[in-house]
Amino acid sequence: MAEPLVRIKHLHKWFGNLHVLKDISIDIEESEVVVFIGASGSGKSTLLRCVNFLEDAQQGEIWFNGNLIQSGTTDLNLIRQRIGMVFQRFNLFPHMTALRNVIEGPVQVAGLAREEAEQEGMQLLEKVGLADKRDVYPEMLSGGQQQRVAIARALAMKPEVMLFDEPTSALDPELVGEVLSVMKDLAKEGMTMVVVSHEMGFAREVADRVVYIDEGEIVEIGTPEQIFDDPRRPRTQEFLSQIL
Repeated sequence: MAEPLVRIKHLHKWFGNLHVLKDISIDIEESEVVVFIGASGSGKSTLLRCVNFLEDAQQGEIWFNGNLIQSGTTDLNLIRQRIGMVFQRFNLFPHMTALRNVIEGPVQVAGLAREEAEQEGMQLLEKVGLADKRDVYPEMLSGGQQQRVAIARALAMKPEVMLFDEPTSALDPELVGEVLSVMKDLAKEGMTMVVVSHEMGFAREVADRVVYIDEGEIVEIGTPEQIFDDPRRPRTQEFLSQIL
């Protein structure tokens, strides 16, 4: 059996006295799409930030590609290049065009020649449906367009896994579909994806597994059909009854 791409073992995270993540363990296989659902404040976003080492967990282990990642000894910047992340807020550089936003990482961090970076950047803007916006600044783009540029920017570093932290939660409802469409295409292409989302239709359609988290604990893991149509745990049943 091949090693999972990401392995999380017995992860615990506290903010002061608040125990935010409680003994989280899960394997993410290559090309798998795993969607985390749960109420706001249940620890989903904190878990993603721990996987990308934007937060340090106090206990537990995170393995990537068969290697234990340790914040004291591992070059976390190298790891973050291989783990793309898309946030709720788009965090684009306001003084850079869409194309400049996409190529900044490959040029400045990965040392790619600008001409090659621009060529690859244009391919990525085309992939997210924004080739015609290459010279446009973020303030002139809609929220959905900005988020699609942010996805292209994350993909520009050629990550092995993509983390999405509620990527549509800051968007007007009519713009959600265009971002989810890009994410569905990535899933079809075999990108490994870990998604925190309130979009249950997306989870049902695209996820290989759905994980319900409540109060920092994994309550239930299953296929979309099992979780949405036949949830086993009372806490899962109660949560879904409130939102579906």
